[in-house]
Amino acid sequence: MPEAQLLSGKTVSESVYQSLIPRISALQSKNITPGLAAVLVGENPASKVYVRNKTNRFRKLGLFTETHTLPADTEEEDLLKLIETLNTDDRFHGILIQLPLPNSIDNQSVLLVVDPRKDVDGFHPENMGLLTSGTPRFIPCTPKGILRILEHYDIETEGKRVAVVGRSNIVGRPMSILLSLKRNPGNATVTICHTRTKNQKGITNSADILISAAGVPNSITDADISEGAVVIDVGINRVEDDSEKGYSLVGDVDFNSVAGKASAITPVPGGVGPMTIAMLVENTVEAAESTLPK
Repeated sequence: MPEAQLLSGKTVSESVYQSLIPRISALQSKNITPGLAAVLVGENPASKVYVRNKTNRFRKLGLFTETHTLPADTEEEDLLKLIETLNTDDRFHGILIQLPLPNSIDNQSVLLVVDPRKDVDGFHPENMGLLTSGTPRFIPCTPKGILRILEHYDIETEGKRVAVVGRSNIVGRPMSILLSLKRNPGNATVTICHTRTKNQKGITNSADILISAAGVPNSITDADISEGAVVIDVGINRVEDDSEKGYSLVGDVDFNSVAGKASAITPVPGGVGPMTIAMLVENTVEAAESTLPK
């Protein structure tokens, strides 16, 4: 069969930014500039790259953003105090707590302190509950970005079998909920696979759409997918090599083997990654719009 269609997150994200420009202008005409506070604890290289890319995109669009960088040995109490201050700062319509946090800090305790109306990542239990009920306030950025890719490339989900590999609250779990909802994209039959799944290959081999968010480089090969499946690769993994940088970025999917069997596939980099930042921008704009009088 022909080479798989490349599902470019770069292309889709640029269309998202273009659609946001008039909405941003409308807010700024009312003296409202959408603002995001990012909180980064520690020196995680991937987190630093994400926050830097986010900052560049916000500034390019004329939005306000500020990054609060804290050392890895920050006490949980000090982090909670910072978040409480950001909750009451009207310059910020959104608050991003960059995960993962150091092991000494309890993720859930931190996420609970964020004002749900500023939780543009969609991780607060209140927002997760709204998503589960089918009336989301903020859809988590990576799953939302995947939905946009499916929409942009007219990939049908209704009645399809979807396998989601990975069950994190950041991607796998909300992704499975969203695609099972009575909406478009949605109306799919979704199975979550994880580290305790038996015969995972039997599940993924019968899926029309495979979404891998396991964080294991090149773990999905052509033997794991059905002929003509749509493959969404969420993984961004650093693999050491002999290049000048000393590493390369690869996905969960062995691209070269899968591209010859899939009907469509996202690349790494350039697939889901750009969409995560685009959806963070959109969620922040939505948060700013929600402050307007009804």
